[in-house]
Amino acid sequence: MKISNEIKEKAEILLEQLTLEEKAGMIHGGGLFRTAPVERLGIPALYMSDGPMGVRAEFADAAWVPVGSTEDYVTYLPSNAAVASTWNRELAYECGSVLGEEARGRGKDVILAPGINIKRSPLNGRNFEYMSEDPYLTAEQCVPLICGIQEHDVAACVKHFAVNSQETQRLWVDTELDERTLREIYLPAFEAAVNRAGSYSIMGAYNRLRGEHCCESRFLLNGILRKEWGYEGAVISDWGAVHRTKEAAVSALDLEMSVTDNFEEYCLARPLKDAVQAGEIEEGLVDEKVRHILWLMLALHMFDVDRMKRIAVPADRKAGCYNTPAHRETALRTARESMVLLKNEGNRLPLEKGKLKKLLVIGHNGSAIHSNGGGSAEIKALYEISPLMGLMSHLGGNCQVKFVEGYYKEEREAGETNWQEDSLKDGGGKERERTAVDEKTARIRRELLEEAVKYAKEYEQVIFMGGLNHEFDVEGQDRADMKLPYGQDEVIEAVLDANPDTVVVMIAGSPVEMGRWEKKAKAIVWNWYAGMESGNALADVLLGEINPSGKLPESFPYSHRDCSAHCVGDFAEEKLLHYREGIYVGYRYYEKNHVPVQYCFGHGLSYTEFVYSDMNIEKQKGIGSRSGNGNENGNGNGNGEKSGSGEVTVLVSCNIKNVGKRAGKEVVQLYVRDENGMVDKPVKELKGYEKVELAPGESKRVRFRLPGEAFAYFDEAAGEFRVLSGEYGIVLAASLQDERLEGRVRV
Repeated sequence: MKISNEIKEKAEILLEQLTLEEKAGMIHGGGLFRTAPVERLGIPALYMSDGPMGVRAEFADAAWVPVGSTEDYVTYLPSNAAVASTWNRELAYECGSVLGEEARGRGKDVILAPGINIKRSPLNGRNFEYMSEDPYLTAEQCVPLICGIQEHDVAACVKHFAVNSQETQRLWVDTELDERTLREIYLPAFEAAVNRAGSYSIMGAYNRLRGEHCCESRFLLNGILRKEWGYEGAVISDWGAVHRTKEAAVSALDLEMSVTDNFEEYCLARPLKDAVQAGEIEEGLVDEKVRHILWLMLALHMFDVDRMKRIAVPADRKAGCYNTPAHRETALRTARESMVLLKNEGNRLPLEKGKLKKLLVIGHNGSAIHSNGGGSAEIKALYEISPLMGLMSHLGGNCQVKFVEGYYKEEREAGETNWQEDSLKDGGGKERERTAVDEKTARIRRELLEEAVKYAKEYEQVIFMGGLNHEFDVEGQDRADMKLPYGQDEVIEAVLDANPDTVVVMIAGSPVEMGRWEKKAKAIVWNWYAGMESGNALADVLLGEINPSGKLPESFPYSHRDCSAHCVGDFAEEKLLHYREGIYVGYRYYEKNHVPVQYCFGHGLSYTEFVYSDMNIEKQKGIGSRSGNGNENGNGNGNGEKSGSGEVTVLVSCNIKNVGKRAGKEVVQLYVRDENGMVDKPVKELKGYEKVELAPGESKRVRFRLPGEAFAYFDEAAGEFRVLSGEYGIVLAASLQDERLEGRVRV
């Protein structure tokens, strides 16, 4: 992000007149979600709000008490995991636009989204807020989302910078990793967010990196963000992530926020003013922080500057709105494309709507809603369509729908205080405790299981709806394992034994173990926390009104023990966390080490079939190339031809045809494979994708442009990304494991 000279000049006019007291008020919280205004100069407070799935409910200025009024109901958007699952850049942009317009409509200046941390482990409690295990997919989906937010004079605040991958001891855990891993896996999406999308702000993470707290890190904030990337936006702390005044002052952090109401005791409040007045900290450091806040405000048209009067004056700023029909339509279309058909043996799905007379829905998640949980991602939704409501609405009364609970979800007692008030205690996060099943719970579970089996035998059409909820996918807590809670495995297995045609729907924000019953199930649908229209979208897919087109943005291992973060590196350690797996995160590890997974990265079925053909690889000036004319079995042919040195640009294309009877969308995934073997690299890496819509019998040409960085790796000795000369494979695939075409290029 670069700031214009005009904005910088205007900011200086105001900065020159600010007192130390006023400047300090602009760089720390003056309320739980705002800074202090400078009324004598006309500078307003900066108002912020969570979160990634919609603008959070209003809280009191100095207490975590919901205001409780009716004007803060909003559109509940699909989670970032769901947005990534669409593999659709346009939908990501539209979701961002809804989020930005609703934030502006609610009077917010900064929306604390999107979350783009890499999913290192399936146990991270906040994975539903993040996009992918892959840095390329994360970058490609977050860039348009940020652009959508910021077109409404609202700042995106991309988070959490950086290498933040667990909730356990999140305030104090110290992450150790090598430079190549940092540069190839954990930083690319952030660099894309600030330099390609121009994110106006970025949020520092809770954790430490190489001994420094991220919100006080001169290495991360001053060195990489400011110096290397030339970032001129505002750096905002996570709430309660600042611990020391001097370290925060000399770092490139601009704004300290926290969860407590002792605002003048924040590190960048009275302690900072006292240190400046004592000559311990240069006031110029404070000025630099205020500059970034003023630049941000001016970029958002929060005010203009009267050069003669030397004060802030009203500016022409865009007005927002919320809860519009167009916003709800965006939520529905995104939810539809986020649904992933994991398995469909014997074309069990879709169900034939016209022939359905009786339908049994089993499982608590069938009637549950999820908008009101998850931590700071919680939403006060205008409404939320449950799966049961969606199905009943679509079937319109011509089908008798019976619902049984299936499994028992124990109700937790609500605490006397908001969870956020306690979020900084005991290291800020923990691993979820395994609780024993008491006699009452065991009895209720047996009764519900017996009821589910009884009705499953009677009904021809049965759908089980289970998975997780925001007691497990939640801020401040990591899961202990990937097992389904509430005894669901036993229920699913028993229901499948009673009715082998039962369709299984998993509603969750993170992978779960399915090994006990997966082979028995003929059809499995994965439903993320997909927003207010999730139930309608799921019904559309189950009943064949929409052809599923979602693809997994992360691998689904059989168990978390298969994941490199657990079997190679450390996870949930209380002090020092070693990323010993290096660059081998997610599919990079599973494929390199021949570790089987339940469902691979990029997997997702359709109700139609697509054929790939006629692959072509073209060279442009400055590279050598071998054109690959692949066939449907993935065999590439072509003659190598050398050319001179220079910037690498490779053009790849292929035909894709819908050979089925239904219209559908396919995600063509492009992976690059290093054939040289001179540097340790993954088997292949995602470097491109395009989503294409095809009518039955229709063909289209899909094209990719690969820049030099698609072939690069980070050379630690040289301290830079390098491209090695040699042969590279270009793979076009329907998923990581479903390779369709392959060619080669000589770079």
